[in-house]
Amino acid sequence: MDIVLIRHPAVALDAGVCYGQSDVALVEDAEVSSTALALKLATLQVPAPRVFISSPLMRCSALAAAMANDFGCAISHDDRLKEMNFGDWEQRRWDAIDRELLDDWAANFDHARAHGGESVAQFVARVRAWLDAFAQTRELSPAYVVTHAGVIRVIASLVLDVPLERCLNWSLDMTGIVWLRREGEAQQWSLVRWNA
Repeated sequence: MDIVLIRHPAVALDAGVCYGQSDVALVEDAEVSSTALALKLATLQVPAPRVFISSPLMRCSALAAAMANDFGCAISHDDRLKEMNFGDWEQRRWDAIDRELLDDWAANFDHARAHGGESVAQFVARVRAWLDAFAQTRELSPAYVVTHAGVIRVIASLVLDVPLERCLNWSLDMTGIVWLRREGEAQQWSLVRWNA
């Protein structure tokens, strides 16, 4: 089973703005990114998709629609693939958020909800529910999943059995590709590519 996770392209917001589940537009047309990604995927010899699955947020769904059209695939959207909900911090600059609130969040990383949105534990549970359901559907492999950096890191943490805090330090570019494979008698997951 192959799952190819694709981070959405750059968004039309200034750097340093928290945008979690805010529905923000892309900087450039999704077709441009789709063409570049198709070339990259071919160069990496990633198997062609049978299906596209996407976060419903515009920055992902626009790219997924363009790519699915180019590959002639079906596309579905799943709310569980949305980025973490940062509540009151959405669309605010990270450096404008009260330092004490950020420190409290960092001190209780899994369960703090100073922003009023999701805790990390809630976010992980949501993504895990999607992954568990996906893992039962072999007929969807290979699947291309267009989603967000947080979702990709959670999935990597879960399937590779690596602490999420460690995965948060792994570089993941806009339109970065993460290719995961599950195979063998034990149905063990492995990392084929990270941030390709």
